[in-house]
Amino acid sequence: MKAKKEVTIYDLAKALNCSASTVSRALNNHKSISQKTRKAAQEMARAMGYRPNVLAAGLRNNKSKTIGVLVSRINRPFSAALISGIEETARKAGYNVLISQSSDLYENEVSNSRALYDSRVAGLIVSLAMETRDLEHFRNFSDQGIPIVFVDRVPDAFDACRVVIDNYTAGYQATKHLIDQGCKRIAHFAGSQHRNIYDGRTRGYRDALKDHGLPVEEELIIPFKTLSFKEGRKATKKLMRLENPPDGIFSANDTAAVGAIMYAKKLGIDVPGQLAIIGFNDDPIASIVEPPLSTVSHPAGKMGEISALKIVDQSESEGDTTPPETIVLETEIIARQSSLREFPMPGTPALDR
Repeated sequence: MKAKKEVTIYDLAKALNCSASTVSRALNNHKSISQKTRKAAQEMARAMGYRPNVLAAGLRNNKSKTIGVLVSRINRPFSAALISGIEETARKAGYNVLISQSSDLYENEVSNSRALYDSRVAGLIVSLAMETRDLEHFRNFSDQGIPIVFVDRVPDAFDACRVVIDNYTAGYQATKHLIDQGCKRIAHFAGSQHRNIYDGRTRGYRDALKDHGLPVEEELIIPFKTLSFKEGRKATKKLMRLENPPDGIFSANDTAAVGAIMYAKKLGIDVPGQLAIIGFNDDPIASIVEPPLSTVSHPAGKMGEISALKIVDQSESEGDTTPPETIVLETEIIARQSSLREFPMPGTPALDR
């Protein structure tokens, strides 16, 4: 089927018997054009199916009204909530969103960032891939004055805004919650330690044990590649085969924690009586698994809103530069049945029913 010819601004000008520049100003609600002419131009544009060439306008201005978003995996609940927060905020500000995923691979992140750069995005919001260490692929953006906001998985050293949570405190509180339930030997499902979020959660875990007089046993700290459901099952199998298995698990995400619950149930281990488990993120699966999973809240939607606002503010600042800042959002323990034993310690949050 032959494609229909695209309606141009010159076609509108011919139909309205006026100049193309007049039509352009009318469609953009310019004050120099009368309300009658603006209304006529906009009605004719709708009738003829005219579409403004946003890309061409971006090429002329060297700036688009599009925010690039680069996350690890779009199908993760955290990423979905983050993107939702970005998209809603961007739309209110008159921006579009272009989304890309790295699948946690460095090479994908490099090629995707180049594609977003070539698309002349107004700014870039990034949650780093698990593999990423070298950040040179983001230099083009900063060199050209294109704002970048790193969110959640952020670099230690890059001149850009960051939106994060206090992972150290969250990890400490999650471990302390298990200690408050009477756990004496707590294992930790640890993510890749070169990523700030997992390093912080692990440091919080270690310090909580030390501060409460419990030993840090390296055999109970299980390194994970992706913190997947399968890895959670595998790690639990390994831990339960120890001569002295743990009585608690703090997982750096909910997915691996659910894997632990499912494998423990398969072995007939009582959760939380024999094995108390807490995850991280408050993914939807946390409230539907049986028993419901205790977890740490993660304000992904709010992080997305703030990230988008920062991009819009910087993109429209007309050359005014503000020093990069790190915005830290709060988290809280959401205590459910997977960790709450028969007699919760004082101060433990109420059971989420």
